[in-house]
Amino acid sequence: MDLDIRRVRYFVAVAEECSFVRAASRLYMTQPALSRQIRALEEDLDVVLFLRDRQGTVLTRAGHQLLEDARPMLAMAQAVQQRVRTANREVNQFTIGFMPGVIVTPIVREFARMAPQLDIDVVHTSVTDQVDFLLDGRVDVCYVRLPLPEGMFEVVPLFPEPRVVALSSDHPLADLKAVHVEDLRDMTLLQDPRDVPEWRGRVPLDPVAPPGDAGRFPATIEECLQTVALGSGCYVMPAGMAGFYRRDDVVYLTLEGVAPRMVALAYSKHRTMPELLQFAELSRRMLGPGPD
Repeated sequence: MDLDIRRVRYFVAVAEECSFVRAASRLYMTQPALSRQIRALEEDLDVVLFLRDRQGTVLTRAGHQLLEDARPMLAMAQAVQQRVRTANREVNQFTIGFMPGVIVTPIVREFARMAPQLDIDVVHTSVTDQVDFLLDGRVDVCYVRLPLPEGMFEVVPLFPEPRVVALSSDHPLADLKAVHVEDLRDMTLLQDPRDVPEWRGRVPLDPVAPPGDAGRFPATIEECLQTVALGSGCYVMPAGMAGFYRRDDVVYLTLEGVAPRMVALAYSKHRTMPELLQFAELSRRMLGPGPD
């Protein structure tokens, strides 16, 4: 039995909307037709994916597992389509993803000199969407901050990056240059504590969201920093990003007692494009550790 990608896409819509009616509207199809497609998918897999009760449509354990696997699978399917269409063009496209705080202009210029046959483009990414850009084929290679999901990417570690904590400029510690993570124990951390394993302070509580659910935290870095500026918590980020998000009502202090984040280069494991290895070696030479 081959898994029907179209039905998987329908399933993800229902799972994200928690409603067959809303998902059908989003997919521009009727609710009965959508229900038939989901039943057919359940028959293909020989499982029940959804339960319906007074609170709405909820995922079963099998449904949760399929949703976890379906999103990267759909992204990979989209990437295949994009790369096939790109390969059909006469110009060889090579797209590089970059993040705030990682200066790649010299590398891109040198690579353009080394590979004049390529049409090189650069795309801005962030820590929150770096994996998405790699999975769906929007970039061929991407500068990332580890960790990444294991087993999916070739990863070239480049250099460790210390971390800083963002505090309100009115905070009593704001005049210091550095602070230890233990000194922030009484503050609220505005991100998933798994991002800062050394954290032993408070995190915002949401009785609805399960532990580790990022939905209870501000959705973007800008929203996090606005909350920090209001004095409602602190936010930990790589030092290189601090210069990108300068604002007068927020200060950045070197954070001691936490491990640095590793900056790396990543690309999909199954890619065979020779220029990927060439670009990875150039990045290692220009950004990686020097000789011992």
